[in-house]
Amino acid sequence: MNDMIRSVWAYRYFILSSIKNELRVRFIRSKLGALWMIIHPLMQVLIFATILSEVLSAKLPGIDNKYAYALYLMAGTLCWSMFAETVGKCVSLFVDSGNLMKKMAFPRICLPLIAGGTMLVNNLLLLVAIFAVFAVLGHYPEAQALWLPVLMLLTLFFAMSIGLLLGVLNVFMRDIGQVVPVVLQALFWLTPIVYNISILPENVQNIFKLNPLYPLVTSYQNVLLYNRPPVWGELVWLTVAAVVLALASLVMFRRASPEMVDAL
Repeated sequence: MNDMIRSVWAYRYFILSSIKNELRVRFIRSKLGALWMIIHPLMQVLIFATILSEVLSAKLPGIDNKYAYALYLMAGTLCWSMFAETVGKCVSLFVDSGNLMKKMAFPRICLPLIAGGTMLVNNLLLLVAIFAVFAVLGHYPEAQALWLPVLMLLTLFFAMSIGLLLGVLNVFMRDIGQVVPVVLQALFWLTPIVYNISILPENVQNIFKLNPLYPLVTSYQNVLLYNRPPVWGELVWLTVAAVVLALASLVMFRRASPEMVDAL
C-alpha cells in the first residue's frame, strides 16, 4: 500500500496533466465543448420533469416552488451522474487503456485516479449548470449546501471503490462490462431520483432504504432543496463500507496487475 502511495505522489504531475489533456481533447473535438458534459443529464431532467411533474408535483412537500419536481430531479441527478458515470468509466478503464499500458511504463493505479479526476471536473460543471437553472427557477440553496463538496467526494470515492473492483474483473471476464449497464439501469429506478420515497408503502420504503445510494441521494436533496443537513448516521456506515471496499479493490488490483497486460 505504501508503494502505491509513493507511486501516486511521484507521478502526481502525470496524473494532473492527463486529466487536463483528456478534458482538452473533449473540448477541441466538439464545437460545444464542455456543454456536452452537462447537456445529457439536464435533458434527462427536462424529459422526466415534463412528463411526470403533473403526476408527482403534489407529492413533494416542503418545496415551495411550482417547478418543485424539476428541482427535485436535478438534485438527485447530480448525485447519480457522479456515481453512474464513474462506475461506467472505471469498468472499461483498463480494457480501453490496454495499448497505453503495453507501450508505457507507469504505475497502473494512476489510471483510475485520472478517470476519477475527470469525472469530478464533469460533475463540478454540472453543478454550476444546475445552480444556474435553480436561479432561473427562483430557488436558491442555503447554508446546508456547503456540505456538497463532502457529499461529492464521498460519492466519487464510493463509485471508484466499486469501479476499480469491477474494472479489474472486467479484464479477465468481459461479461462484466455488459452486465454493469443493466445493473445501473435497475439501480437508477430503485433509487428515489425520479420519485419521492414517501409515495411508496411503508414496507416497500424499508426495502428501498437498503439501497446504498439512498442516503447519498437523500443527502443531496436535503442540502439542495430542504436546507437540511445530510443524513450523517447512514452516511457513516456507507463511508465505512466504501473504505472496506476500496481496500479490497486495491488488494485485488495489486495482485492482478502483473497479469492484466497479458490478459489484454
